[in-house]
Amino acid sequence: MNQEQIGKFIAKCRKEKNLTQEELAELLGVTNRSISNWENGKNMPDLSLFEPLCKIFNIRVNELLSGKRITKADYQEKLEENIVNTINYSKARITKYNQVISLLFIIFGLFISLSAIMIFQSESSWSSIYSLLGIIIFLIGIQRIVNILCWYKQLLIIILVFSSSVGLLLFTDYLNVKLNHEAPMFRLKTTYIGDVTYYDNPFYDVYHCFNNEPNEYWTIEKNSNKTPEDLLNYCK
Repeated sequence: MNQEQIGKFIAKCRKEKNLTQEELAELLGVTNRSISNWENGKNMPDLSLFEPLCKIFNIRVNELLSGKRITKADYQEKLEENIVNTINYSKARITKYNQVISLLFIIFGLFISLSAIMIFQSESSWSSIYSLLGIIIFLIGIQRIVNILCWYKQLLIIILVFSSSVGLLLFTDYLNVKLNHEAPMFRLKTTYIGDVTYYDNPFYDVYHCFNNEPNEYWTIEKNSNKTPEDLLNYCK
């Protein structure tokens, strides 16, 4: 489907009817910019406008899609060609629309995850909740993009992207704990005993001693099964 040729044909038919772009736009209930875009070949009229447009120009839909007037001898051949072209054009439009929606999902998911890290205090469980929610939305966008692949390839890509995303969040969280001395966002529980606040992360333990005191400090250790008595005597 040659949009440029169709656009020139629309302009030619309009001029033959002594119509301005503004007058044609008013007859069809669209904007002047739409008529200009059609005639410049930037886009096509909506399918719902084909019939009224052809009535105004006194042409057939087959001629509109061909971008020229058709003789009876060529009509059947052009009809079949235009049916195939219209189907392909519609598929391309749908694919482009789905790609835009998928990209919006990906951007919105990343935005939520990053916002959760920057806005919420690490002590708040909302940061981890919103981060995971962002990853889920991000994965929906990825799935929409790869849905043309067979199911096992889709599953493999989603697992890899999910693992990478979660791994990146966990690593960012660890750096935040180590460099900024803040509580880990992703933790299983928080325990307060004596002078120590204990954060149980799935991969490491964080101890915060003497909170808001001059001798305050943080330590990170491998996962261990410390008893309440051990925690009570942890800070020195």
